[in-house]
Amino acid sequence: MLQQPALDHAWLQIAVGLSTSMPGELQFQRLVQAICDVLPCDAVALMQLNEGELVPVAAMGLAPEVIGQRFLPAEHPRLQAILQERDPVRFPADAELPDPFDGWLAADRERTADVHSCMGCSLYVDRQLVGVLTLDALAPGRFDDVDDMTVAAFAALAAATLRNVALIRALEHSRAQQQELAQELVRDARRREGELIGNSAPMRKLNEEIETVARTDLAVLITGETGTGKELVARTLHARSRRSEQALVHVNCAALPEQIAESELFGHVKGAFTGAVSNRAGKFELADGGTLFLDEIGELPLNLQAKLLRALQQGEIQRVGSDKLLRVNVRLIAATNRDLEQEVAEGRFRSDLYHRLKVYPIAVPPLREHKADLEILSSYFLDQARTHLGLRQIALHPQALQAMQAYDWPGNVRELEHLLMRASLKATQHKEGRPLILAEHLDLPVADQPAPATSSADNPAQPVAIPSGLNLRDAVDNYQKMLISQALEAQQGNWSATARQLQTDRANLIRLAQRLGLKYS
Repeated sequence: MLQQPALDHAWLQIAVGLSTSMPGELQFQRLVQAICDVLPCDAVALMQLNEGELVPVAAMGLAPEVIGQRFLPAEHPRLQAILQERDPVRFPADAELPDPFDGWLAADRERTADVHSCMGCSLYVDRQLVGVLTLDALAPGRFDDVDDMTVAAFAALAAATLRNVALIRALEHSRAQQQELAQELVRDARRREGELIGNSAPMRKLNEEIETVARTDLAVLITGETGTGKELVARTLHARSRRSEQALVHVNCAALPEQIAESELFGHVKGAFTGAVSNRAGKFELADGGTLFLDEIGELPLNLQAKLLRALQQGEIQRVGSDKLLRVNVRLIAATNRDLEQEVAEGRFRSDLYHRLKVYPIAVPPLREHKADLEILSSYFLDQARTHLGLRQIALHPQALQAMQAYDWPGNVRELEHLLMRASLKATQHKEGRPLILAEHLDLPVADQPAPATSSADNPAQPVAIPSGLNLRDAVDNYQKMLISQALEAQQGNWSATARQLQTDRANLIRLAQRLGLKYS
């Protein structure tokens, strides 16, 4: 008869294994060892059903080579019979069905004896068949005193062990996959981050500023006109920081709908608002341990600015609909093409948030202030164009470079990149072999801003008189000033309407007008 204390101890050992994080192979082996210790068997095998095959995952009392074998139930009638029943199955000693472990029992040193006592039980998890547990012995009648309930209990624990190990392995696989994905995203971001190109004094100063602050955790406010490369500066800061192996999470504040902006930044809990069907982490949580880049920070609504300030000051966030505070460790980088001091003065941006962001300001120079870099920048973008267009070579005519030097670049480096891509494509249409970009391929206007789309028949365009001795740059400035003044007068001082008439960005137009000495009001 089986001793109850021995059974209780065996079940306790198995239960302890289920509650620990020991490797799956060790859990399986401890399970079959516990069964061997209390049941009168010479061999125990735990087999997992995998795509129609039974695979031994642990065994006691069987030849070592059993592990690694594959058993097709159709080729082993006893295993087939066990799989077809939910309750334990016993086979009489004189059963004609061959046992899958005949000649495999370690107790048979000659490995020639057939199994004479055999029983087994199928293993189910949530009504799903996952494997079998088999008991074998050389002597007949060894399991006569073993009741079915005891075997069924061991089978239930075996099934739970299989499920537990499978869940842990799935979680580990998912975690490894997520880690690899995160690392690949970091690598991909680095491949795409580009380079800060230029040897001019303004670009050298910019690189020095980045190098100074990159390895600290200070908040950085990047300012500059549209197209100057503020995002590239942010990515370079992150890549050179101590957080470079962690995530850089990019948020375009201008693209955040005000209704869900708080949820996007701080997350929400299920049921917090209509459409919140599950818990969701915000960008602050995703950036925990890494860097959060808030692009176009000047577009952030005032009501959200206060919550952002609290997150920055206290390092705590609160999901929408939750009372729980979450601690986050985030390095903040913000960027804007707005004049935040003016925004503060006009009440559109919080003064306390502005000073919290402006711990270390970095101003990205417009292209017109480092035109000495035009040649090296052009070489870089032409090489990209060559790759995209499948060309062996592409060259820039000296006159084209001169035209570029005379241009004011209101769209900055981004405008240069797009212009050279278009010019490269045009050059390939006119010359085979080694395309050459001519000044005419650039389609650069005489001035920064194009003339109005239409001109009235009553007010035809007049020829522009250029005073003698005036250089090209001054002539261009005079012409731009005249165009802007005329358009502004036609639009009754409305700068937005003037920008639309001149087909340009309002912020760039205002900056250009101020540089030309036109008063903005």
